[in-house]
Amino acid sequence: MKSIRGHTQAGSLACIGIGITLGSHLTPLARSHIEQADVVFLAASDGIVEKWIESLHTDVRSLQPFYAANKSRNKTYREMVNAILAQVRAGQKVCAAFYGHPGVFAWAPHEAIRIARKEGYAAHMEPGISAEDCLYADLGIDPGTFGCQHYEAGQLLFYKRRIDPSAYLVLWQVGALGDQGRGAAHSATHLAYRKILIERLARDYPRTHKITIYRAATLPIHAPRIERIALRRLADADIEGADTLVIPPARKLEPDIRALGRLARLEQASA
Repeated sequence: MKSIRGHTQAGSLACIGIGITLGSHLTPLARSHIEQADVVFLAASDGIVEKWIESLHTDVRSLQPFYAANKSRNKTYREMVNAILAQVRAGQKVCAAFYGHPGVFAWAPHEAIRIARKEGYAAHMEPGISAEDCLYADLGIDPGTFGCQHYEAGQLLFYKRRIDPSAYLVLWQVGALGDQGRGAAHSATHLAYRKILIERLARDYPRTHKITIYRAATLPIHAPRIERIALRRLADADIEGADTLVIPPARKLEPDIRALGRLARLEQASA
């Protein structure tokens, strides 16, 4: 079979984002993908979200059962991809709906689309409102003012990354530090990792520097979590899996005198 778009197979895949706040973040285009699909897969741990998506389609299949205690996250994600692709290969129009943005901290959507396209199926991603989008709005941050760096918290510890303390620093998945991809870790392990994180950040920030623990609201009736503490108190803070650390600039922007001089000479030459 050959379609006018060049795809050789009958099935299709749309990976969409349902946003962060229930109902209010779903775009009209994402909603249409849900309503027009033959099968809808849903990756959302909230039962209320599942009920809401089920009100939009008669065949909604949760991906949550693939998670299990002490089970490798990599295995879980591959099983999700296999389940989604099985329906695509069966010729179905498949919609896979993911919490927030389907391309942010979500390996399965990217992999499912990659494999589907490789096998000749139409596959694409529709963006959704992410926790990052909510963060800018709730905290009143414009990333264009001082610049903004984003790192997964574990990645900051495992690799040599440069931090610019004159810009904002956003650390994602702080609550998952120490789980080593199995979705669970002893509280003592989390504490040990968090202490190491404090030591890492203390290279660039005073331990008295105020940081923000942030969590976007998932229901319209809820408020976001915005808790400001000193960096040194991070180890004792109550941090959950959905919490993010936001560290404001600790230094002023430092002018690059050499670059400014060259630019000034260019302006004079063109005057």
